[in-house]
Amino acid sequence: MRISTLVLFAALLAGCTVGPDYERPAVETPADWRISYTSAAEVANTRWWEQFGDPVLNELVETALRENLDVRIAAARVDQFIGALTATQSQLYPQIGYGADAGRARASRVGQPPLPSGADPYFSLYEGALAASWQLDLFGRVARLSEAAQAQVYASQQAQRGVVLTVVTAVATSYITLRALDRQLEIAQATAANFGATARLFDLRFRAGVVAKTEVMQITSQEQQALAAIPAFEQAIASVENLISTLLGTPPGPIPRGKTIDQLIAPLIPADLPSALLERRPDILQAEQNLVAANANVGAARALYYPTFSITGVLGSVSTALDDFLSGQAAARLIAADVTGPIFTFGGIEGVVSSTEAQERQAQVFYQQTILNALRETNDALTGSQKKMDQAQLQRKRVEALREFARLSRLRFDKGVSGYLEVLVAENELFAAELAAVSLQADRYTQLINVYQSMGGGWVDIATSMAPAPQDLDKLGTP
Repeated sequence: MRISTLVLFAALLAGCTVGPDYERPAVETPADWRISYTSAAEVANTRWWEQFGDPVLNELVETALRENLDVRIAAARVDQFIGALTATQSQLYPQIGYGADAGRARASRVGQPPLPSGADPYFSLYEGALAASWQLDLFGRVARLSEAAQAQVYASQQAQRGVVLTVVTAVATSYITLRALDRQLEIAQATAANFGATARLFDLRFRAGVVAKTEVMQITSQEQQALAAIPAFEQAIASVENLISTLLGTPPGPIPRGKTIDQLIAPLIPADLPSALLERRPDILQAEQNLVAANANVGAARALYYPTFSITGVLGSVSTALDDFLSGQAAARLIAADVTGPIFTFGGIEGVVSSTEAQERQAQVFYQQTILNALRETNDALTGSQKKMDQAQLQRKRVEALREFARLSRLRFDKGVSGYLEVLVAENELFAAELAAVSLQADRYTQLINVYQSMGGGWVDIATSMAPAPQDLDKLGTP
């Protein structure tokens, strides 16, 4: 077959890509969320963490986006897949190379044909050539592999966005936890100081014979209970500081504080429909790109059933004398075309096809599962944000009632109307209620952060632009 005929045949078959083209699976999503809420649509595409109104938190988030090691690893992973894509796409084009060789040899005098008598058995050989080879992608195997590699790049980008999302929400959640622990530590210290002062006063009264030893021991016991809570809060504070330090990409150390947890402002809840998660959540987009890659791999595997065509060309020089190496007499040329294809593989290709089809089915189910998990997480976060707000409001009212109860109990004791046991009960309940109120306030803020984490949105792109970018991103197109 003439080379021109082969090229013409290749042109006629161009575009015969084997395998199914990707179509997004039909996914059923509810029309709305399980709970109605007051929303503000524009906040989904803004730096929502700034709504807390704490400049220190803003700086911590920005530092984490610049320095977090997981973010840097994710950016490097994008470069890894871009490199793999470049290598795969190169197979669509002719591969050009060169070679050169120089050697000294001795011919056998009794070989076939025998060396003439008196001839010098030693000779030199110089070779040099430019070679080009091109495997024609007639049935789209390389095109499908490139499609899969491209999808893996996009999947790695979504994985990077997912890391950014996690880092931002982890910093914000940890900071809220830290400020809650700070407040609880203050409450424990103030309560311990209050019980300590009362215990000293009752000890003086006991020495004067006014009160019994049992009352002194009761108050001392409550002081020790409050004092025992202090080391636990201090340990928890250190642990959260260490966590935030790691998120910032720095060794464990103290973390700066800004506003107290009581001064923070609750962010607004973004408005969105469940169907929008398909376009906004990094994990859903990553799962879909993995499905695209799996679908393309099915086509690449099916192309193994078809023959492959390649063209090879060589242009060079061969000479036994260096002086003649570049002369026209030493010129050597080769052009060839070949075709190879399978006949019997004893299940080899069938096994590859079956494996890729199974991987495609797995990817499709995982995509559907990811969507269901996203819907569940978002519904949980929306419900949690409203219910935690209700709990926090009720707990604040309980704290106010217990604070008044403690005040009135102390007045009754001072007037001699009741014993100190009533005061003790009131202050113990107040101590526990104040700690619980702080925890619920932190939980409410955490649930609001979970809403932004579960919904995704334009804020992820804003945060990603603040993080280190892959070095080879300019080589990539748009999904």
